[in-house]
Amino acid sequence: MAASAPIAVTLGEPAGVAPEIVAAAWRRRETEKLPPFFWIGAPEALRAHGVDVPTAEIATPEAAIDAFADALPVLARPLGGPVTPGRPQAATASAVIAAIEEAVALLRSGRAAAMVTAPIQKSALHAAGLEGPGHTEFLARLAGRPVEDAVMMLAVPGLRVVPLTVHVPLAQVPALITAERLRHVARILVHALARDFAVARPRIAVAGLNPHAGEAGAIGEEETRILIPAIASLRTEGLDIRGPLAADTLFHADARTGYDAALCMYHDQALIPLKTIDFFRGVNITLGLPFVRTSPDHGTALDIAGSGRARPDSLIAAIRTAAEMAARRCVHDG
Repeated sequence: MAASAPIAVTLGEPAGVAPEIVAAAWRRRETEKLPPFFWIGAPEALRAHGVDVPTAEIATPEAAIDAFADALPVLARPLGGPVTPGRPQAATASAVIAAIEEAVALLRSGRAAAMVTAPIQKSALHAAGLEGPGHTEFLARLAGRPVEDAVMMLAVPGLRVVPLTVHVPLAQVPALITAERLRHVARILVHALARDFAVARPRIAVAGLNPHAGEAGAIGEEETRILIPAIASLRTEGLDIRGPLAADTLFHADARTGYDAALCMYHDQALIPLKTIDFFRGVNITLGLPFVRTSPDHGTALDIAGSGRARPDSLIAAIRTAAEMAARRCVHDG
């Protein structure tokens, strides 16, 4: 991987807001000081959304460097069907999957510095044969890594969170919280903070599962039975990790100065504070992969697709974060 290579942005769901936010991010390239990126997409998807932006159809990723100043570089690929904003079509699902696969191939060959995945419509992709719950699991498979190595981090300025469990029903969460899982995720998180975010000695805060972090077993036993022993074990390995801490006092401004990332027990425990702090600039980052992948922290927004109301802030933050991570990884790895 070369940090000087351009960023690959995947097609995303063409009926969602992906074409609009990709074009809007390119328009703000100068004010936001964005690095060169290219879209593995299709000019006809832009037109279907009523987007009027200059495009440059490039034959290679390298051509994006020179084209970027004057036009949105597009590595044009066939969609397989027409695009109607707000109405995903099974015919285009294969193109969405192919764009992800191509971006990974370009990363692994060093022709892209990092990948930013535009939002996908999982229901349409599952119908086309995509295995697993979504992007993260698919990327782990493409990278040849175990699914449990692909760890989701969400970040905004001033807060990074990692949910130990992600897209599962709340009733299933307690059974999925194990000491082995916590130790595995914590190690991946600490390594990523040092390698990709230049945090010299990462500080990790672990949220409790139960109210008041269980109150020594009075309000649930997961803390005393699982979390406390696992955290103690990690501390013997030299990790600066503490907890379990009451989640209701973990995210106020003063508390956030005491850690570099919060390891949370479930999806909403992690994402509610993050989205409350900065709803529009959240970035989804996949840790534990051999390449850099980020994504906007929002979905396809089918309800506003084609209206011109989609904001590119999260995509812009994802592109910037990807470039910063790629540069730091090159320095760290020598």
